[in-house]
Amino acid sequence: MAYFAELDSNNSVIRIVVVGNADTADADGNEVEAIGQQFCTDLLGGVWVQTSYDGNMRSRYAGIGYTYDAALDAFIAPQPYPSWTLDTETTDWVPPTPAIPGYNWDEDTLAWVQPAQTEPSWVWEGASGWMPPVPYPGIPGEAPFYDWDEDTLSWVQVDDPNA
Repeated sequence: MAYFAELDSNNSVIRIVVVGNADTADADGNEVEAIGQQFCTDLLGGVWVQTSYDGNMRSRYAGIGYTYDAALDAFIAPQPYPSWTLDTETTDWVPPTPAIPGYNWDEDTLAWVQPAQTEPSWVWEGASGWMPPVPYPGIPGEAPFYDWDEDTLSWVQVDDPNA
């Protein structure tokens, strides 16, 4: 399977499609981008550029809203903040000051700030962020689920974490 991103007139990705191996192969069975591009154009119209799900071509897998930069031959994610600049070697957006693990970027102050405290009893653990005084008793994201109870300073089992 091959993946192709459709570009609008500003080189912004507007959709991504999966194309079967047979529709990208030359007479010898080798995958050829131009064949896949032509297949997409014939079927759907538009301008198409191949992308790689594992990011081994064009810096990263294309996403809706990303921009294809032909000069860099890379898909560029949307700029996260106006103050961030594009590193043309890595094709990643770079903040004005190095990131501090666990902190959030504040565009108003152009600084990394500690996030608001989650619960009064929780302590700041740097890169790990705010941590409860008692470790989570399960595996995050898997049943059984637990919510923090600040009154008892303990985890309480719940049926539905989104309830």
